[in-house]
Amino acid sequence: MRLIFLGDVVGKSGREAVYEQLPIMRERYKPDLVVVNGENAAHGFGITEDIYLKLREAGADVVTLGNHSFDQKEALIFIERERNMLRPINWPTGCPGRGAQLVETAKGQRVLVLQAMGRVMIEPQLDDPFPAVLREIEQCKLGRDCDAILIDMHAEASSEKMAMGHFVDGRASLVVGTHTHTPTADHQILPNGTAYMTDAGMCGDYDSIIGMAKEEPLQRFLRKLPIERMKPAEGPATVCGVAVETDDRTGLAKMVAPIRVGGRLSQVDVAGW
Repeated sequence: MRLIFLGDVVGKSGREAVYEQLPIMRERYKPDLVVVNGENAAHGFGITEDIYLKLREAGADVVTLGNHSFDQKEALIFIERERNMLRPINWPTGCPGRGAQLVETAKGQRVLVLQAMGRVMIEPQLDDPFPAVLREIEQCKLGRDCDAILIDMHAEASSEKMAMGHFVDGRASLVVGTHTHTPTADHQILPNGTAYMTDAGMCGDYDSIIGMAKEEPLQRFLRKLPIERMKPAEGPATVCGVAVETDDRTGLAKMVAPIRVGGRLSQVDVAGW
């Protein structure tokens, strides 16, 4: 099975790049499932229903969120009816929406997609992600109840993301980090067969400070005073993510490779696809 995951979509530049590039990727690579993190898609903070629907129209099967899940208040409502939009699974009981979804591909394969959020240097402070993930993957086991498991680990600390990767190694197809908006060079298959990447990077303008126009973040660092709301940078975006191919027999990874298309960063194609 072929899986594609695209990192945090930031603002209009990131959205338009994904709207343009994702249909091309679907035609070129023929993925069985595409997951996109959309938590910064609406002006850098949260997501709207219109943006969610456009990401789905462009080719996203599932859209994950993160710490900005409910920055746009309408998300509190439409997340209840959009079963393929996921907020962190370790949000406290009673939070709208869901953190995991079993998705059936066009070929009839079943993929469990779930998102967890870390607790180190990130707000809001949610419940412990490790037992929350464990409960889900024990209830829907790889190779028994589903053909692949994809986990979006939304966290600030690379150590917490790495810990999650090793925690589920051999029990998930892919653990990929989001939130820090910078693609890492550590894509690998862990010893027991789980594909891993500390951060997929963002789909946004890299002539920026993690996707935001540089002036306001700079003056906050220099003067320690917020002057205005931060705004997404509007230059050409790089679409960043990761591609994984799994073994149909086990659901574990056979190949993992980064994706970088457009914008300022060096381009990376998925060799062999």
